[in-house]
Amino acid sequence: MQWTELIVFSALFLLVTVMGFVAARWQKGETLDHLDEWGLGGRKFGSWITWFLVGGDLYTAYTFVAVPALMFGAGALGFYALPYTIILYPLVFLPLVRMWSVSRVHGYVTPADFVKGRYGSHWLALIIAVTGIVATMPYIALQLVGLEAVLRSMGLNGSGILGHLPLFIAFLILALYTYQSGLRAPALIAFVKDILIYLVILVAIIYLPSKFGGWGEIFNDAQAKFDATPSKADGILLTGTNQLQYATLALGSALALFLYPHSLTGILASRGRNVIKRNMVALPAYSLLLGLLALLGFVAISAGTKPIVNQATGRPDTNTIVPELFGANFPSWFAGIAFAAIGIGALVPAAIMSIAAANLWTRNVYKEYVKKDATPAEEAKQAKLASLVVKFGAVAFIVFVDPQFSIDLQLIGGVMILQTLPAVAIALYTRWFHVYGLIAGWVAGMGYGMWLLYNIGNPAVGKAHFAGSALPLGNISIFGWHPFGASTTQIYVGIVALLVNLVVAVIVTLIAKKAKSPNGVDHTDPSDYHVDEDNPRVKPVAAH
Repeated sequence: MQWTELIVFSALFLLVTVMGFVAARWQKGETLDHLDEWGLGGRKFGSWITWFLVGGDLYTAYTFVAVPALMFGAGALGFYALPYTIILYPLVFLPLVRMWSVSRVHGYVTPADFVKGRYGSHWLALIIAVTGIVATMPYIALQLVGLEAVLRSMGLNGSGILGHLPLFIAFLILALYTYQSGLRAPALIAFVKDILIYLVILVAIIYLPSKFGGWGEIFNDAQAKFDATPSKADGILLTGTNQLQYATLALGSALALFLYPHSLTGILASRGRNVIKRNMVALPAYSLLLGLLALLGFVAISAGTKPIVNQATGRPDTNTIVPELFGANFPSWFAGIAFAAIGIGALVPAAIMSIAAANLWTRNVYKEYVKKDATPAEEAKQAKLASLVVKFGAVAFIVFVDPQFSIDLQLIGGVMILQTLPAVAIALYTRWFHVYGLIAGWVAGMGYGMWLLYNIGNPAVGKAHFAGSALPLGNISIFGWHPFGASTTQIYVGIVALLVNLVVAVIVTLIAKKAKSPNGVDHTDPSDYHVDEDNPRVKPVAAH
């Protein structure tokens, strides 16, 4: 047991727990018994709070643990996270502003609310809601993977169910203060999380390289390690086979990120359009941090860091690379701060994700199909209960499914959420697609994407199916025809599935329009997409 680290970690964890409960009275509205207040923080967060909230939501414990671990294991391919967060903000700058405006006019809480309003189809809204919930679950589980990696590095590495006990305690505390305070809890805690993360990364990136002979020596050590492996896909430079995968994974991840319900939750909680614009300009500051963070994977190679064997599975856990690097090379007290930064970095996004999934369940399943006349207070109660179920579902995920598998499931989640792009993102600009086209495109993209993922195996880890998201072009077949022959160049499955989705959606839309099929009722107006906070058409917060 690393007692000094554990005491520092526990003290900071206790601080954010207190903040989580106090948050219920921070920027307090009239009541927390309304989704606008509990699930969206009163829709009144300004530029600073939104910056910390959205940053805390997008840059998760998984980012801080898994990106350097991927650099450690695969080299340059792990750097895909950097261009993806650079191209992300210019891509979503205008769509997010439009989404905010139309949601404030109509009181939408979830992306599925918008889809229902835009197309008048509760079935299409249900598809979007279920996709969002299912894609979010493994993402929450991944936050636990990051938290468990830190707990193991501090010596809490038991086997069986008891090995997960510290995780249960941490998540029980998270569940209680999220239940009480809603979105205000992660918004307040995000301040502490980001300050700690910036402090730790800046110290690490200056102190550690000087300890191992500078960056030149670190890159030489990394190259020597990759040269010694039989795989030709790793190295400090990309190869001919993985350049396309790198580019499509970056683009696909960028398109997917703000389709996730938790990303939109942070945006819909902001006060106005200018707040979102300032944030889209300022958030790339995190990308600089991410680039520095990723390089710690190469620093770990120089340091000779070895992953801890997970007693629960009996295999080395690569997610412990960064915690182990910090534990071995920082003074105990500072390692405790670093561990707390990663641990708290798991709690903030896990809370926001569970709230977003709970909002989807409440608005688009419970109120639509179970109790149509639910009052705002009943909706809020249902969302609170659903957020508990989602969190403990994620804990069960970690206990009963190999954590390595949950990382692969997160890649599956990315492929799934991309299939909502035509119905959510494109619909912000045009209603050209027919409802039938959108549903058929979703079915085709989802089905083909899952089939491709199912057939990706990795003999090295003994997995025949769902072992990654990199697909050789030679494996793409259209009714038995292989357009790319036997090409070994790899591509991200999500982009292939999205292209299939769009092609099918276009074809079915043209057929439906030719047949003059009714295309639902659009409850939005073109002017709704440009409304700002001072407009009288903005729906009052917590209105019935």
